[in-house]
Amino acid sequence: MANVFWQTVLRFDRAKIVPSIAVRNAIGIVLPLIAGAVTGHVSAGAVAALGAMNVSYSDSRDPYIARARRMLMASVLVGVAVSAGALSAYSSASAILVATLWAFAVGMLVVLGQKAGDLGAVTLMTLLVFAARSLTIPEALWSGLLSIGGGLLQTALSIAAWPVKPHEPERRIVGELYATLAEVAVLPIGSFSAPPATASFTGTEEALASLAGDRSIDSERLIFLVNQAERIRLSLLTVRRLRRRIGRDPAGDPAAAALDRVLAAASVSLRSISQCIPQAKTLGSLKDFDATTSEFHKQAWDTSTSMFKAMIRDAAHQTDALAGRLRAAAGVVDRPEVAVRDERIERQNPFSRIGRLRANLTFQSTAFRHAIRMAVCVGIGDAIGRQLNIQRSYWFPMTVAIVLKPDFASTFSRGILRVGGTLAGLLAATALFHILPAGVATDIVLLGVFAFLLRWIGPANYGILVAAVSGIVVLLVALTGVDPRGAIVARGVNTLAGGALALAAYWIWPTREKTQAGPAIAGMLDAYRDWFHAVAAVYAGQSSAAIEPKRLPARLARSNAEASVVRFSSEPGVPPAQATLLEEILVSSHAFVRAGMSIESSFYAGKAPEASEAVIEFASKVEVTLSTLASALRTDSLGPDKLPDLREGWTAMQLPPSLLYTETDLIATILNTLHEQILKWIKGR
Repeated sequence: MANVFWQTVLRFDRAKIVPSIAVRNAIGIVLPLIAGAVTGHVSAGAVAALGAMNVSYSDSRDPYIARARRMLMASVLVGVAVSAGALSAYSSASAILVATLWAFAVGMLVVLGQKAGDLGAVTLMTLLVFAARSLTIPEALWSGLLSIGGGLLQTALSIAAWPVKPHEPERRIVGELYATLAEVAVLPIGSFSAPPATASFTGTEEALASLAGDRSIDSERLIFLVNQAERIRLSLLTVRRLRRRIGRDPAGDPAAAALDRVLAAASVSLRSISQCIPQAKTLGSLKDFDATTSEFHKQAWDTSTSMFKAMIRDAAHQTDALAGRLRAAAGVVDRPEVAVRDERIERQNPFSRIGRLRANLTFQSTAFRHAIRMAVCVGIGDAIGRQLNIQRSYWFPMTVAIVLKPDFASTFSRGILRVGGTLAGLLAATALFHILPAGVATDIVLLGVFAFLLRWIGPANYGILVAAVSGIVVLLVALTGVDPRGAIVARGVNTLAGGALALAAYWIWPTREKTQAGPAIAGMLDAYRDWFHAVAAVYAGQSSAAIEPKRLPARLARSNAEASVVRFSSEPGVPPAQATLLEEILVSSHAFVRAGMSIESSFYAGKAPEASEAVIEFASKVEVTLSTLASALRTDSLGPDKLPDLREGWTAMQLPPSLLYTETDLIATILNTLHEQILKWIKGR
């Protein structure tokens, strides 16, 4: 448990380091300050710079249209927070009430995802800062407009290349997806691990949602490439499963080695495709891959046993399917001027944003309890700071808002990083004030450096981000003509007090992940059931296109379940045996979905699925089993006689040796194991 917690605290995510974003965001923050200094309106420049900084958190490498929408919304919301905060400052009572209600709304935004929650937190911090001093209505509105102006400047810098390279972000994202597939082809992957590249596919699908109304040639080509990537992944994973099974056969070493060469050549081809997509370069032939595939087909393998013969046959089908998908992708890359039409899958969330918020307005919801806790603590922190007349008391409730999260690990790791990062940033700012000559120019240069660090290394570790923010705040205070030394002490004191209040509140009223892990895994099993139903429906003559809309919900549900298990393992007082059992349940679920993916891959390998009544009946039993196990995890109740006999259903199919024979056998075994694991979990509760 302790190891998981400290891994969260010390985590440094290099994938989030993007220097180009840091450069443009630093420019966007510094330009208003320079304009303010030149025109003699430093305070106005500082307000605009603060707006630019707050909107910079919404910047990313996403497609331009999605990025623009998010940053424009952030600009408006931050501007509204500035004006609302300044207008609420006429009395302590109104300021505390507005901050409390705003904090509740921000707490509920976690329902809509991390980006929405982060944007809400930024607006709450902005509100608290500007509620420290009342302004007249014109002044408050003008400050809000200045903040919006800073945000619009930041947005303009972010999307400046849109007219010149309209689909550059999408091409880069799809190229990165193919680079990930190149790694999937050759990197060792355990049979019971989660399907690889899940995060890459989820992120790509979400990013390319911006192409929904775009019917340009470039857009259609990118959609086509993503669809091909999905089929390529299925073929790669199935070839790798067959390679392992062939390698376990006494006569299988030569065939396994040949499949290794096929996978290695596929990896090289995928890497070449990934490099050509972003730059719209032509690829050329796939002769090395074609040569290894031809070599596998020409060999006279020892097929003395029916099972080995079936594995070789299935491997041949899968390599042919893989070759076809690679050629299709390469053809699109090689002919950028040719339009390609492919099916666009409409993926809709089961609930609208409003519907999801309404569904969580109950004490059974983690988000609702988090919102209540957030509102109460922010209100108390704001009231204490105002009552005691603490200098720059807004840092007190601001720290509460930043530290409090719905789960233990995030809350306590944020608390540690918030305090440590603040102290480090304040010490750095203090040292710089003593070393460097005083002056507006020096302050602006230093602020630009801190802004670059904030958006360069800050996203990789929250402690570094806090340290950079602390330096920026102190420098902004200095630019407005206030002695920064008092601000340094006040920020340190208020941060310690706010962090202590947030941690104490969570300790008194925690949200235990033990109550959330079961439902999270249940949601994953339900999503798997829906996906498997679509897969099984192909055996009843339905189109395989029905499978596509079920992928993203299943991936998201798996990610939620995995995150819940990690949070559960990091909580204090969790018995190691329970944490291990949850991980074993996840492992079994991974094994199930990988078996199902292999079955699905046969649809795209040119093979007609067997459609006997026994096969349909077995699939129905699998769905009932998944549904029953999901219900058991939600209700902590499962009778021993409620599940269908999967082994009996498998035997009744009387399948010949084949991929379907092997994978359905595994599914029966896996779900029976999952049943036993869930029974242990329920008894341990």
